[in-house]
Amino acid sequence: MAGKEHGVERGDGRFPRGFAFRLFVYLVAGHFFAGFLYLLFEVGGS
Repeated sequence: MAGKEHGVERGDGRFPRGFAFRLFVYLVAGHFFAGFLYLLFEVGGS
C-alpha cells in the first residue's frame, strides 16, 4: 500500500475522488446559505 496515499493526485491528472466530492458538497451548501441570506434580507426589507 505504499503507492496509494490519500489526497495525492492520481497519475491520470484527475482530482482525488474525496476532494471532488467535498468540493461539490461545499458548493451546494454555500449556495443554500447564500439563498437563505438573500431571502432573509428580502423578507426583512419589505
